[in-house]
Amino acid sequence: MLSGIAYKLFGKIAEKYSPHFPFLKDALSKADVKIPLAVYLSTVFFLSSIVFFASLIATMLVLQIIEVSSMLKIAYIIFVPILITIACFAVLIFYPVRKVMSRAKNMEANVPFVLIHMGAIAESGVPPYVMFKLISEFKEYGEVAKEMEKIVRNIEAFGMDPLSAVKEVAKRCPSDSLKQVLHGIVTTTESGGDLKLYLKTSGEQALFEWRTRRQRFAEQLSAYAEFYTGILIAAPLFIIALFSVMSMIQPTIAGYSILELTKVSIYVLIPFLNIVFLLFLKGVEVPI
Repeated sequence: MLSGIAYKLFGKIAEKYSPHFPFLKDALSKADVKIPLAVYLSTVFFLSSIVFFASLIATMLVLQIIEVSSMLKIAYIIFVPILITIACFAVLIFYPVRKVMSRAKNMEANVPFVLIHMGAIAESGVPPYVMFKLISEFKEYGEVAKEMEKIVRNIEAFGMDPLSAVKEVAKRCPSDSLKQVLHGIVTTTESGGDLKLYLKTSGEQALFEWRTRRQRFAEQLSAYAEFYTGILIAAPLFIIALFSVMSMIQPTIAGYSILELTKVSIYVLIPFLNIVFLLFLKGVEVPI
């Protein structure tokens, strides 16, 4: 519904500027976002326009309450909606890229266990199609199960042979590890190799690498904990104690009240640093 309205309003503009976003077409495919590039761009333009007018109205209403100079009021009316719209546009444009990264991270976490499971299934002598179908039914494997569902769909709905179905899914797979596994299955099968041995060996190696990464990350966490304790716990307490002592000697620093600086430190600086630290941990986290 929303995408349809957006395409009617901004479809021509989206078609014109689609070549300027080559990365977005690949990201939409790998992010499993099932809409064409032009439709997605139309939705981005439509939502950004709504955000612009909403932020413009909100800014004007706030400025009716807050008393500021005329020049500053004009600057707020011009720049605040523009900045908010640019931020919204950037978030929407890079959302598929962020989703691709999230899917890849989820796959990297599950690939070692999927390989072990696939190896156990292959030991029973069932054909690869049955193996893919069984893995696709285990929703605990997250995005890997979804990729296996695509392979099964290609075979059952589109009539593709198993190897062609695997190759087609591997082209759009966001995880290098899973893509390597899928290509390995195709190569092993086409060359007449032992698929059971390949899956067993790959599973053991992937599980070993996963354990190594987890151990390395646990060691890094101890260093991050020391940094957090020293910089984000001890240092703020020291600064607040220092401000308390200084307020009895000199109530201002460079024209700013020490009480105001203390409030800024407690309510703005410390929460901001904690959020930055949490985002940093989220970025370096090894998938579980």
